[in-house]
Amino acid sequence: MSSSLPFPETGSRSAAEPETDVLPLVCLPFAGSGAGFYRAWAQSPTPGVAILPVQLPGREEQFIDAPFTDAAEAAARLAPCVVDLTAGVGNFALFGHSLGAVLSYELAHELARLGHAGLSHVYVSGSPGPWSGRDARATGLSDDEFLERVQEFAGYRHQAFDNPDLRDLLLPVLRADVAMHENYKPATDEPLRVPVTALRGVDDALVSTEHARQWRTATSAEFRYVELPGGHMYLADSPAELLRTIAGG
Repeated sequence: MSSSLPFPETGSRSAAEPETDVLPLVCLPFAGSGAGFYRAWAQSPTPGVAILPVQLPGREEQFIDAPFTDAAEAAARLAPCVVDLTAGVGNFALFGHSLGAVLSYELAHELARLGHAGLSHVYVSGSPGPWSGRDARATGLSDDEFLERVQEFAGYRHQAFDNPDLRDLLLPVLRADVAMHENYKPATDEPLRVPVTALRGVDDALVSTEHARQWRTATSAEFRYVELPGGHMYLADSPAELLRTIAGG
């Protein structure tokens, strides 16, 4: 892996020129995805939010780097880059969906351990609380069974996996991400000291309301639970409503 992780320009502001009425939102990818998913959000700016995508190794411009295999290690590797990214911006928030939710949680703890000030909120989406595992697993299945199980989990299938060449290219990263998520255990039982908002698609068949509300015990600060229209991948269908919710506090 390269010594630093690149963070693309948002197109609406720079880290060196913070705007007091804009919340910088550091976004962590879900399993199999990369910073490109959030770069698309930055192309259609939402008032009150500045998207700062984080890239993970093994995909897009970092496809030659080995993907992470442990969430706590990933947080330790990502934290210095997030420190650099958010230097001088004042308050900022973390956002992550599914795997990205637990990465955000671990990253928030790591930033606190480093004494980095500025994290004001953690938004966790499409995920049960960090102490809850998943009963059904995809790790260890054959390629076809693995993709079917992931499709069952996510409620959708990316068309790239119907192309044999792309499938061979993308499968190792998706397998690594899914294994990291399924084997995840929190690095600490200590609650965060910043507010946490848990978000969920109202029709999510993978993560129940009860599961999403488990995040209440992950913080000693304010907790909020929000449901938005859609299924598990609601953020792919209607990011604007999600971002308006975050911008509204």
